[in-house]
Amino acid sequence: MTIIVDTSVWSHALRRRKTSDDPQSEKLAAALRQAQPIALLGIIVQEILQGVRDPRAFKKVRESLAAFPLIALDREDYVAAAELRNLCAARGVQASTIDFQIAAACARHDCALLTSDQDFERISQHSRLQLL
Repeated sequence: MTIIVDTSVWSHALRRRKTSDDPQSEKLAAALRQAQPIALLGIIVQEILQGVRDPRAFKKVRESLAAFPLIALDREDYVAAAELRNLCAARGVQASTIDFQIAAACARHDCALLTSDQDFERISQHSRLQLL
């Protein structure tokens, strides 16, 4: 199964040399060592890069991320995200529009999500979202 790595994990992993102090970053390191398929979503690329202000670091991170395929979203992904948001809202679960977009895309494209964001735990209880 392809893994989508959320911004929360990428940010932590890219800032630190050691991943052992964060279980999700260690899972990312293990997935990379084992050559598990990892893909990106455009919004995650944007979130990662907009947090890198130094131009040299920006270029380095951009080039590193280019190694991972990008899953392109279509109309049905956005419709699924809206449906998921409405379902969760009716059940008292709130999260950002972007989080619902990521969750719905992972579910529709049969990808597991590696994240440290607790909002996804709540979303997964009401959807087909698989977490690592």
